[in-house]
Amino acid sequence: MAKEEEPLSPMARMFQSSGTDYCTVIIVGFKTKINPDVILDDLKQNVSKHPRISSKLLTSQAEDGTRWIKTQVNVEDHVFVPDIDPDEIGDQGDKFVDDYISRLTMLPLDRSRPLWDIHILNVKTSDAEAIGVIRSHHSLGDGMSRMSLIMACTHKSSDPEALPTIPILKRRENVSHSLRNTGWFLSSMFAIYATVRLIWNTIVDFLLLLSTVLFLKDTETSLKGGAEAESNAKRFSHRIVSLDDVRLIKDIMDVTINDVLLGVTQAALSRYLNGAHDETNENGGTSRPVLNNIPCNIRVRAGVLVNLRSEIGVQPLADMMAKDSKCRWGNLINIVVLPLSIGSETDPLVYLSKAKSTMDQKKNSLHAPILYLIMSFIVSVFGAKTGAALFNRLLLSTTAFISNVNGPTEEISFHGHPIAYIAPSVYGHAQALLIHFQSYADKMVISIAVDPTIIPDPHKLCDAMEESLKSMKIALLGKGLLINEQVSVRVNNMCN
Repeated sequence: MAKEEEPLSPMARMFQSSGTDYCTVIIVGFKTKINPDVILDDLKQNVSKHPRISSKLLTSQAEDGTRWIKTQVNVEDHVFVPDIDPDEIGDQGDKFVDDYISRLTMLPLDRSRPLWDIHILNVKTSDAEAIGVIRSHHSLGDGMSRMSLIMACTHKSSDPEALPTIPILKRRENVSHSLRNTGWFLSSMFAIYATVRLIWNTIVDFLLLLSTVLFLKDTETSLKGGAEAESNAKRFSHRIVSLDDVRLIKDIMDVTINDVLLGVTQAALSRYLNGAHDETNENGGTSRPVLNNIPCNIRVRAGVLVNLRSEIGVQPLADMMAKDSKCRWGNLINIVVLPLSIGSETDPLVYLSKAKSTMDQKKNSLHAPILYLIMSFIVSVFGAKTGAALFNRLLLSTTAFISNVNGPTEEISFHGHPIAYIAPSVYGHAQALLIHFQSYADKMVISIAVDPTIIPDPHKLCDAMEESLKSMKIALLGKGLLINEQVSVRVNNMCN
């Protein structure tokens, strides 16, 4: 094969530099047993069409491994189907899958080949009849890129000939739109205020970022990891909740999906750190924590990944692979440090209002795109190892890592194998807690990865996330908002 080379992007160089090995895991639950021959046949026909999947890293010390080189892919080297005895596993399918994937996190990808592999586990779990595990190096692409590839490889379950519908995301209308027709003076005053606010928020964010890299660290809690978390085995757990419930809270409270998810996360981590279950008031419909074990002035922050593409949401694979595309494939992401509100609020909706306030402040800041340019400059001038060291210091100073990727709006299938859920995650980071949200059809999948030496049971965190979402619905019901919304929906449905 003719030698074809392509340089790595700055973030990709950083993710695979010496001493750094960030990998992604996508756990796909299927509703039927998986036929391995179908996977192999599809890969043999299509793997060469994708330049990243069919390329390996050119390992050159002088160039710091900064180029992709096209190579011949032997699919059999990348697909693993372990021999599993169902009688031996019995009803312990979930534990078998958890242990298997945890062991994978200790096995490095073979750098002499393209950096990905697929593991087929025909094991029945609580949520699926079989499990597919797609493992790849983070330098191949970010969550948006991977979801675009998955959607290009699948079809609608309702129509096997049709590709999945690309979810359309719209930016929320800001106040400036509503002031367009209010006169030039008021519009000019608001433009000046918005500009000053943008500059001020950006300056504050960079000062906090610099402090975090240099000295400002989170409080040591039962969630906070250390440098050892980077090399420790990870354990994964997920929980499937109703996307309609998330949307219902979003609509009633007039916030975004991300606001709701961040509010639920804050409430769940507060519940977990408090070490107590909530007690529900049957008369008022509200919930309150039984104990308060959270120290005063606790500092808990999360690194949140931000998509820097001009087109938000998942885009068609052809568009992402097109030359000079505005939504190009790769790692066009950066991290924003979010302070998390941790406490013992009697009203869980307080966490939601605080989440909205935090998110609004971060949206009115140029922190993420400017930091991307700075990191690109550092990687280009001082090398990927220096950029990775700074990035790692940022992760070591914070507690958690949060990401949210929107997925297919309807159920999809891979060659007649309907998919029950998609649970993405990552490992190799110097944090003990990583939370990923993945929408799929009418579901919201909460995927959690932990360092078991710090957080022994990730299922408790999943329980806390689910209970926190329920407590918000109960709080809305207690305020009479949920009933009114339900009545309105019923009336609209009858009118339609």
